[in-house]
Amino acid sequence: MTGFLILTGTMIALGLAFVLLPLTRQRKTDGGMPHFQSNVLIHRDQLRQLQTDRDNGTLSADEFESEQTELGKRVLEDALATLKDRAPVSTNSNGRWVAIMVAVLLPASAVGLYLKLGSPTAVTLLKAPPVAAAAAPQESPHGMSFDQIRASAEELAARLKNNPGDGAGWATLARSYNVLGRFPEAAAAYEKAVALLPADAQLLADYADALAMSQGQKLEGQPLEIIKRALKTDPANLKALALAGTAAFERKDYPGAVGYWEKVVQAAPADSEFARSIGNSLEEARALAGGGPAALPTIMPPKSAPMERAAGPATISGTVSLAPQLAAKVKPDDTVFIFARAEKGSRMPLAILNRSLRELPMPFTLDDSSAMAPGMNLSGAGPVMVVARISRSGNATPQSGDLEGRVGPIQPGSKDIQLKIDQVLP
Repeated sequence: MTGFLILTGTMIALGLAFVLLPLTRQRKTDGGMPHFQSNVLIHRDQLRQLQTDRDNGTLSADEFESEQTELGKRVLEDALATLKDRAPVSTNSNGRWVAIMVAVLLPASAVGLYLKLGSPTAVTLLKAPPVAAAAAPQESPHGMSFDQIRASAEELAARLKNNPGDGAGWATLARSYNVLGRFPEAAAAYEKAVALLPADAQLLADYADALAMSQGQKLEGQPLEIIKRALKTDPANLKALALAGTAAFERKDYPGAVGYWEKVVQAAPADSEFARSIGNSLEEARALAGGGPAALPTIMPPKSAPMERAAGPATISGTVSLAPQLAAKVKPDDTVFIFARAEKGSRMPLAILNRSLRELPMPFTLDDSSAMAPGMNLSGAGPVMVVARISRSGNATPQSGDLEGRVGPIQPGSKDIQLKIDQVLP
């Protein structure tokens, strides 16, 4: 019941945010509202997934209430942050008066209607799944993580047809497609997003990345022009700098690559996968440029030391390989998704990588830098399942015939994991 009341209060706060903000701001001020609107849609989809997991018996009543309460807190924090960020420069007195009346009457009406028509007991009863469902296995062969992402993306795409001016919505859709490996669709969605949000350097960098992936991982041409736009908007954007270095390296401009990548390793968190990956590339670019490895940044281990990351409390590392008996079922260009998700509860990945099959066997490291979304990462996570899946379509949504391997449950901080892809999804 507590979780329901918290979520009810949160939904009222959301309703107030949507109604009051237009009444207390100038029309030309748009601030963070598009981002907030997209977050609301995401949180709503997460609530639906929690309800599905509860009804399927994969979440206990206590787990559902805990997850629901936490979701309510996140939505409320987003609402309050948006209200704070969008403090009006000037307001219309009539609009302010209407806002005050709405703020008083809307919550009272909502609570009154609930007490009149609702049934608090029914909410509690719905939380308890049937005994048979509660005893069911925690996961199906296909899982639910990427299906959830795909369904959310499809729903968001449908909404955007009726609201094509939501730049943040297009950005969210683009990132969802990117996770699913649907790069042409991601690039198309990014194009719409940057047209509406042209001053967002990170969005431009993400657009360039997706566009390059959709055209054979080549940055020359339009992707490079978009990278230049991103750096003009924000010369310190790390992803744009990293991509600019990659483009320079591709055209054998090794001094140029060194220049871009040095800026990245100086600014990026030294213990991140991103910084170490760029550091490795920087070492190679320096050697090819004739500068040698003498001036390597401090984040790089000495040449005599193993080129292996120390597994921290929010890091999982190991090696992924393909069982020999399945080699005839795959092609070198097939996509390999490697991800970690919670053992119980939400199937949303806490960290994810995608690689090419030709790289197997290969070492991998999952950490917070490979998280899909802020707040959903390995830090503080309990036991997790680590999964490797080969997708011939390049789509992260599991399909019949995909190859998969998994290890777990294991704790974040585990290293030397041997993850073998040895099953065919039915």
